[in-house]
Amino acid sequence: MDAETPKILVVDDDAELRELLERYLSGQGFDVSGVEDGPAMDAFLAENTAELVILDIMLPGEDGLSIARRLRSSHNLPIIMLSARGDEVDRIVGLEVGADDYLPKPFNPRELLARIRAVLRRPAAATAEPGTTGEQRFTFGPYHLNLTTRELSRNGEKVELTNGEYSLLAIFVQHPNRVLSRDTLVDMIKGFDRSPYDRSIDVRVTRLRRKIEPDPSSPVYIHTVWGEGYRFLPAASAPPDQA
Repeated sequence: MDAETPKILVVDDDAELRELLERYLSGQGFDVSGVEDGPAMDAFLAENTAELVILDIMLPGEDGLSIARRLRSSHNLPIIMLSARGDEVDRIVGLEVGADDYLPKPFNPRELLARIRAVLRRPAAATAEPGTTGEQRFTFGPYHLNLTTRELSRNGEKVELTNGEYSLLAIFVQHPNRVLSRDTLVDMIKGFDRSPYDRSIDVRVTRLRRKIEPDPSSPVYIHTVWGEGYRFLPAASAPPDQA
């Protein structure tokens, strides 16, 4: 594999599933490695790089949710979580700890492939959104978002964002003062078919508010427009409406 081939790490204690994913995703143009648990993942990442981690929730020893939290603080890699239980609680908690997507087992490998491609292309999609002026730097309140470097800073200090949080904020800053429905946001971020009951946007908005709002319970920038969606107001002095 050359240096341009996206590298994916599969963390799952099911050896048969790891082999299946390594074979299938390698055939789709990815450089895929598989490990069975958290310690093996740590050892792999100490010596290798990865662009995305596919992480099972039910692992021996340290569970996937705990591993996801560590990955966010140490590597900030995009994460797609897998779970044989398929519980809504697992899905929500997975998104809250920083996963970029969630897929219940059993799943069609082609659906996983679509989600991998959607997650990996989010930064490019966000910077090339139709209707933008081409400006790659945005300022709101004390924040400065650089779409070229994918960095957010507050008064000069870097604010850590997950891949999903960055993608959502990039969409908001490029569509200020407009109401964006949940369906529109899901389409912009995910780029594949999803359930009509998908509430992942609400989870991501909550996470992003915790990062940028002075008081997440009374948001200044990301306002809820009840029954319609969300509106981003870059002017910090604007009075909250319907938030």
